[in-house]
Amino acid sequence: MRVVAGEQGFGRAISWGRIQRPGLALAGFLPFIKPGRIQIVGESELHYLETMPVDVRRDRIASICALPVAAFVVTKGQRVPDDLARECAAQKIPLLVSDQTTSVVIQSITRVLEDELAPFTSVHGVLVDVYGMGVLLLGDSGIGKSECALDLIQRGHRLVADDVVQIRKYPNGALVGRASDMIRYHMELRGIGIINIKHLFGVSAVRTSKSIELVIELERWDPTKKYDRLGLDGESYAILDTDRPFLKLPVASGRNIALLIEIAARNELLKTQGYDAAKEFALKLDEQIARNSLGSSRSE
Repeated sequence: MRVVAGEQGFGRAISWGRIQRPGLALAGFLPFIKPGRIQIVGESELHYLETMPVDVRRDRIASICALPVAAFVVTKGQRVPDDLARECAAQKIPLLVSDQTTSVVIQSITRVLEDELAPFTSVHGVLVDVYGMGVLLLGDSGIGKSECALDLIQRGHRLVADDVVQIRKYPNGALVGRASDMIRYHMELRGIGIINIKHLFGVSAVRTSKSIELVIELERWDPTKKYDRLGLDGESYAILDTDRPFLKLPVASGRNIALLIEIAARNELLKTQGYDAAKEFALKLDEQIARNSLGSSRSE
């Protein structure tokens, strides 16, 4: 992609995650030109401009460029009309040309904009890919999140981020976590220091990003607290106003936390496929109680 005119306007804000094609605007209908949107000019738009009288073409282009357009991108390496280049230079609107087809340009720009404009937050935790499910581990500092993640990596699972997880929410509702460029593939282990998981275990032990499907909080075992023993009361954890299934795992001597996380991930995968072991058990229990009650009433 190369710049043709309007490079002084690179500071213009892009406020929309989707592009726009100015077909109707070139016909004189301007209300739907959204401020802060990138305008894609393809073959059809350029051919339409060529059919216009010179004075009409100049007026239409000037009318569009007078609006707060973020930029123009001409596709397929086509020749840029002089009127468009001149008006973009005058209004300081970036005008770029790409050799790619219109569909490829639209897909590429949309992908970048959705990533850059997505709502964003950071959480203190560890993100691991367990059986293809993104599991976000939370808990107090020193509870053993990194050590647990290391145990999972040894079992064949994959690290996404340690210590700080950057999370973006996409238009489809997906919460995608990743590590910052500085700490990607690295892990801090107390007593050892910083290690590089990719170098120690290979590329199969890491991935750059993963959607978050399950949140697990590690907490120290409290003998006075009553913990869920059936799993019927499903909790949720909100990230960027989006809920994800949530579990609390008490940490105590003798408990294999990595194994429990694997089981939790497997169980959540089953739930997504329509099977809930806790609900099935409760249903069987209710049926047994009903049969016992019926038998007791008959014996009386």
